[in-house]
Amino acid sequence: MTRRKKTRGHSGKSGQERWLLTYSDLITLLVIFFVVMYALSNVDAQKFKAMAYSLAASMGGGAQSVVLDYPGATFAPGVSGSYLEENLGTQEELSDLNSLERLREKLQRYIDEHGLYGKVTVNMEERGVVLSFRDIALFPLGSAELTPEAREMIKKIGQILIEVPNHVRVEGHTDDLPISTRQYPSNWELSVARSTRVVQELLQELDFTPRRLSASGYGEYRPRVPNDSIDNRQQNRRVDMVILRSRFGAAEPVPLPQAAGAEMH
Repeated sequence: MTRRKKTRGHSGKSGQERWLLTYSDLITLLVIFFVVMYALSNVDAQKFKAMAYSLAASMGGGAQSVVLDYPGATFAPGVSGSYLEENLGTQEELSDLNSLERLREKLQRYIDEHGLYGKVTVNMEERGVVLSFRDIALFPLGSAELTPEAREMIKKIGQILIEVPNHVRVEGHTDDLPISTRQYPSNWELSVARSTRVVQELLQELDFTPRRLSASGYGEYRPRVPNDSIDNRQQNRRVDMVILRSRFGAAEPVPLPQAAGAEMH
C-alpha cells in the first residue's frame, strides 16, 4: 500500500509541472518571432528609397509623393531580400540617386533662401531632378531674352548644377495660345528659342562642358495641367532644367572619337 501511494504522489507532481514545458516552448517561439520581425524590418534605407522612386514613377507620381515623404515604418511585408537585390539596380545607380537627392536639397535651399516660391520648383522624378522655371521668372511675355535677374539666377543655379557630372537637358514649354510674329511664327520656335537661350547662358557664364547640355522645345504639347484657365496657362509656360539620372544620360548621342577630337581644336 505504501509503495502505491508513493507512486501516485510522484506521478501527480510530474503532472503539475508539465505546464512549464508548454510555457518554455511559448517563450522560445515568441523570441524567434521577434528576431525574425527585427530582421525583416532592417531594410536598407537607400534601397527602399530607390524602390519608392520606381513605384512612384510607375504609378504616375514623382519622387515627392507620400511614399517618400511619409514612409512610415521600415517593415515592408511581402518583399524578400532577394527581390530587392534583383530589382533596385546596381550600386552605381543607388549612388547616382543619392547624389541627385543631395542636389535636389541644395536647389530647394536656394529656392527657399531667395524667396522663389511660386516661380521656381524642384522635384525628383523617375528621369532625374527637374528644376522648373515659370516663364515670368526668366522672360518677358512672348520673348526669349532673359531678364537681368534671370541671368543672375541661372548663373547661381548653374554653379550648383556643375557640381554633378550628369547630363542637363533644358526643355522649353508654352501654353496653347497661338503666337505668330516675324521672329516666332509658332510656339515651337518660341519654346526652342527659350531653352537654347538658357543653355547659352550656362555656357557663357560657367565652365560647363558643352556635351553635357542639350536644348529642346515642346511648344504647347507637353502641358503640365489643362490649358483651361489663366493660372493653368501660367503653369504650362515654363522652362525645365532636367538633370538626368546616369542611366538616362547614357542614352544621349555620343560623338565619335574623331569628331570629339576635332571639336577640341
